[in-house]
Amino acid sequence: MSGAELAAAITAALRAESDPQRAPRQQEYMKSALPFFGVPVPRARRIATDAARGTRDSAVLRDAAVRLWDGAVAREQWYAALALLALRPHRGDPVILPLVEKFVRSGQWRDITDELAHRVAELLDADAVAMSAVVREWMADENLWIRRLAILSQLGRRERVDRQLLADTIEANVADRDFFIRKAIGWALREAARVDPEWVQAFLAEHSALSPLSVREASKHL
Repeated sequence: MSGAELAAAITAALRAESDPQRAPRQQEYMKSALPFFGVPVPRARRIATDAARGTRDSAVLRDAAVRLWDGAVAREQWYAALALLALRPHRGDPVILPLVEKFVRSGQWRDITDELAHRVAELLDADAVAMSAVVREWMADENLWIRRLAILSQLGRRERVDRQLLADTIEANVADRDFFIRKAIGWALREAARVDPEWVQAFLAEHSALSPLSVREASKHL
């Protein structure tokens, strides 16, 4: 199956399960300019992974993801594209890095950025030195969603969290007043507190400039 055929099959399956009553509510909730088919997000992901089952060629999967993204008439196609990037042939493979950045810059919203943060965490696990350098470039980017991606880039790493990298991404954005940046800072620290609460407590004590929102989020597991 080619990338074009896979993208077409996924789109047809999404259309087949469309729900015109659900779709407007989804669009309003996500504040999305792109309409929805009305397919629940977990189901959209499942449709993509089921359609791709047996496809081991990562180039085909990436081609399908780009076609779904660039040709999207509904947001579920974006979610399907993200699901293809999460499949095993791509796990920890830096070949997906340009697509991660492309999707975050063009998607411009939390659902896209937060899902792709997990792909960055996998890339950090695969090559911490090279990927940490990329994250440090992102943490000062003009695009707030790229900066949010940098802050959230270690979600799910648990004991493997690079505390210095986390501190650097937060400190680079501590003065930012944007809600989504402040929320990300708190979320990242909250996740770190699950495995190292003492480090998070010390970080909070040393950074009085953190916003109340960030501190409140970070303190939920302390």
